[in-house]
Amino acid sequence: MSGAIEAKLAELGITLPEAAAPAANYVPYVKSGNQLFISGQIPQTAAGEKVIGKLGDTMETEAGQEAAKLCAISLIAQMKAATGDLDKVARVVKLVGFVNSTLEFGDQPAVINGASNFMVDVFGDKGRHARSAVSAASLPFGVAVEVEAIVELED
Repeated sequence: MSGAIEAKLAELGITLPEAAAPAANYVPYVKSGNQLFISGQIPQTAAGEKVIGKLGDTMETEAGQEAAKLCAISLIAQMKAATGDLDKVARVVKLVGFVNSTLEFGDQPAVINGASNFMVDVFGDKGRHARSAVSAASLPFGVAVEVEAIVELED
């Protein structure tokens, strides 16, 4: 039986992918006390294709927002893998978003809103979080965005 958060995802038409395995020598998440630290997630489509692009060059803000939303979906998949039950998420504490962008591009916060807005859509007030949104000259595999998270879990 699915919980309230999984019901909300279904209502939004979202099917969680399998939690991605690490691409190098790290773990996808670490639990420490009631905190869950989730490694950076990159944007991948349901078909597993990476969303490649550079904001301000080959990609517009709206497409970057969609890429950030895909990162958020992957973060939630990692939450599910870590807890077995998304209703155990007490709060999304912080997101850190990296935007593959040109020197002139300044809308990194708008791009990462794609992830932030989705967290609030899914978790409601528990999805409101502190956040950083920074530019990066490049990201792994040439992806447009990468987002990591800190989450508080129920005791």
